[in-house]
Amino acid sequence: MKILVCISNVPDTTTKVAFIENETKFNTSGVQYIINPYDELALTKALEITEKVGGTVTVIHVGTAESEASIRKALAIGANDAVRINAAANDASFVADQIAHYAANQNFDLIFTGRESIDYNGGMVCGLLAAKLKLPSVQVITSIEIDGNTAIMDRDIDGGKEKVSCPLPMVVSAQKELTEPRIPNMRGIMAARTKPLQVIEPTASNQLTAVLSYQLPPAKGSCKMVEASNAKELIRLLHEEAKVI
Repeated sequence: MKILVCISNVPDTTTKVAFIENETKFNTSGVQYIINPYDELALTKALEITEKVGGTVTVIHVGTAESEASIRKALAIGANDAVRINAAANDASFVADQIAHYAANQNFDLIFTGRESIDYNGGMVCGLLAAKLKLPSVQVITSIEIDGNTAIMDRDIDGGKEKVSCPLPMVVSAQKELTEPRIPNMRGIMAARTKPLQVIEPTASNQLTAVLSYQLPPAKGSCKMVEASNAKELIRLLHEEAKVI
């Protein structure tokens, strides 16, 4: 089993969000970056699969040299090798183009992405990548088992779950119930230093979207406390001020 896991580098969830250059650019000053949590679940599941049926796990990332700490963490968790495409990941179609160009002739049996990155929440790379590689895809999976040349999966749908099967090769995106993330141990951290990390230059690809500006959500308003016994006042506030009833 040969598995490719696509990982992205995102700000830690505790990051204080701020914008610069006339609200057109995210302020990265002092920001701690981590592996996108959904991608980390995908990596863990890929490792669980290869531990069960045999095989290798390669991680791939579209990003600049500043993201190599996250790549090395993925290697420490257990990936066999890594590829970094040396370009800023500013557009989902561009990212999918770059990964597809690399993966096209590598004969991967299974390609994992996270359901979305927690910074832009686009959720597009899985479907775009599958389309560019002309492979089937199943998104937001919560379980996966490999039976010969077939993957059997549970996935989230509105109001419930469904069980689907699909022949390999294919592309899947990981939902949070898929597994529990692994914490790299000291042996893994030491081994990651010598595992291969290939850096390749991007191929020509158009960036189809561009950010015009960012805007923070409005600040939270003041909170009015109402005594539990004063239902009449609560109803008045909901009707006249909040205007929800």
